[in-house]
Amino acid sequence: MSSHDFYTEPVSTDTWNVPMAGDTRFTWEYDEGRDRLLNLYQKGKDKQWDAQKRIDWDLEVDPINVAGLPENFNPLFGSDIWDKMTQKEKDEFGRHQSSWLFSQFLHGEQGALNVSARIVQSVPDLDSKFYAATQTMDEARHVELYGKFVHEKIGMYYPINQDLAKLLAESLEDSRWDLPYLGMQVLIEGLALAAFGLYRDMSTNPLVKQLLAYVMQDEARHVAFGRLALKDYYAELTDKERAEREEFVVEGCYLMRDRFKAREVFEQLEMPMDKCMEYVDNSDMYTLYQSLLFSRIVPCVRDVGLWGDKVQKAYRDMGVLDNAKADLEALMKQDEEIAEQVDEERYATELAGRKQEVDDAITLGATD
Repeated sequence: MSSHDFYTEPVSTDTWNVPMAGDTRFTWEYDEGRDRLLNLYQKGKDKQWDAQKRIDWDLEVDPINVAGLPENFNPLFGSDIWDKMTQKEKDEFGRHQSSWLFSQFLHGEQGALNVSARIVQSVPDLDSKFYAATQTMDEARHVELYGKFVHEKIGMYYPINQDLAKLLAESLEDSRWDLPYLGMQVLIEGLALAAFGLYRDMSTNPLVKQLLAYVMQDEARHVAFGRLALKDYYAELTDKERAEREEFVVEGCYLMRDRFKAREVFEQLEMPMDKCMEYVDNSDMYTLYQSLLFSRIVPCVRDVGLWGDKVQKAYRDMGVLDNAKADLEALMKQDEEIAEQVDEERYATELAGRKQEVDDAITLGATD
């Protein structure tokens, strides 16, 4: 069966073609490079892994509640709408929510795959080309991994969210080499990293925890790459050029904020859209969720030097300005450590299982 058979609504069998502007840039400087970027490139090579082998795909997942979250994490929990729903309707809603969320993760990773390949072409510096090449491999692995997860563990796909599609297209259609960085590495990857972190930390399902921890280990490097490359470049921009980038950031952040409301789920299940959206917008859980989603973007935007009045006003309006104080280095170090810890726990469990098998065999031998 084709993956098209698993979509909630028919999707085009044609490719989505985004025209790209701008140059492919070659450099003949082979002996120069920034140490921090080359170190990141080395790390990118050292940390490659195999999604088929590193993930324990035999672990069970409940498609109705993929991450194993408590009921009160649901955006409609406590509303009249939720209270009137039957258990079967709640279960169906849960499956659609899981499908929608992980489908968007999957589509975002395919976007990142194409954008990182575009960065290899368009960026002028060889050290950046080197690193972006390792990121392209990372993103291919993430598409492979999320595609397998959605297909085998949930069995239902949602089409790409239109806000995400719009920001992807705008990041690729611009001829300036830094726009794919800004759109993907800072905004799309930054939001994804925060969403992955939220589900990684709250999930009680070991497969979901594993999968997100390992992806985040890669993503933390990608955001670091975007910061390094853009910080150097944006320091040299004119006020007019910087204002244009800030305009792009503001528009992109509003698109990203709206992206996680999951309107498509309510539409697909033919629920009362206006009432559902009103409840989602005003729920404590969504307000907290939205603030956490911007925990990686806001300090990164500030760090690369796009911190004019318009950007600060937009973040104040969204209620996420306080995130500017976050320590990105500490967050990324934590992402690395959690992935290593998940590895250790997994191998400790495997070793304990093997020891038990040996002990059982010895016991069996002694009784024969």
